[in-house]
Formats: sequence, structure tokens, C-alpha cells
Amino acid sequence: MDKYRFTYQDIHRTVRDLADHIVAGGYETDVIVAIGSGGFIPARMLRTFINRPILAVGIAYYDQNNQPTDNPRKVQWIEEAERELRGKRILLVDEVDDSRVTLEYCVRELMSHHPASIAVAVLHNKLKEKRGAMPPAVSMYLSGLDIEDKWVCYPWDAKDIDEHDREATNSRSPSGDRD
Repeated sequence: MDKYRFTYQDIHRTVRDLADHIVAGGYETDVIVAIGSGGFIPARMLRTFINRPILAVGIAYYDQNNQPTDNPRKVQWIEEAERELRGKRILLVDEVDDSRVTLEYCVRELMSHHPASIAVAVLHNKLKEKRGAMPPAVSMYLSGLDIEDKWVCYPWDAKDIDEHDREATNSRSPSGDRD
């Protein structure tokens, strides 16, 4: 199976560029909402460039065997969500837009708390037909990098980071691009 392997340095550069695009697009967020578990690290990295508080939500779309379920479900939500979100400009962050089902579900849940606006930022958007749809309430959608539909191996999932980085380096073409 073809895979992408990104190093922490790759992710850092992607997040930096994503933050630049958010700022250039004029979106001034009040709060970053990270979708766990994949969005935790990118959200924290974005906070370095966009100094705003982070709230976390847990949305499960996979079962114990890492197989997609029919519908996403909340496993963790924002305590006092109405107070934390009402009238706020939210930046929703996740690592990958694969099927878009999780993003759609989370945006709809966040909208029920009456924010001023919602923007969505993902590290990677897989270029494929999506099962979910981006709700029209989303004022801005940005991806750090549009990629083919391959499995993504993130450094925070690696058990051996040195091996992960070696494989990431070996998967690049001589020009430095990914195969």
C-alpha cells in the first residue's frame, strides 16, 4: 500500500504555511477547537503562530479495529460549550480531511452553540470524492497540502521515530518531492 510519511519538520512547515494562509485570509479566530486525537498536535502547533486558546473535542469515527463506523459520535465535548462558543470565531483543526464525515459532524455540533463563525483548517486534504459535505456555515476552509488518496503515517503515531524519519526520507524522490 502506498503511504505518505511526514516528519515533524514537514508538519511544522505545513502548519506555519497554513497559519500564514489563515492570517492572509483575514480570519481572526477567538478559539481553536482541536478534533482529537489527530487534530491535537496540529492545533497546538498552530497556537504557536496564532496565539489563541485551544479547546478539544473527541469524535470517534472508527471502531476498536480501526474500521470506519456508519456515523461519528462524540466521546468528549467542551465543558460549558454554550459559554465557551457562543458568539466566538472558531478555528476547527484536524490532521486530515479524508471522508469529510467527521468534519461535517463536528461543524454541525459546533453550530448548535451559536458561534459567530467557523473556519476549518486541516494539514492534509485527500483529493477524492467525500462522503460528507462541508456545511455552508463554514466561512473558510484551508488545507496545508492537498494529497493523493494514500494512507498517511504521522510522526506522532510512530513507535520508532528514527525508523519513521528514515522511511520518510527514503520515500522522497531525488528532487526532495514525495513519490
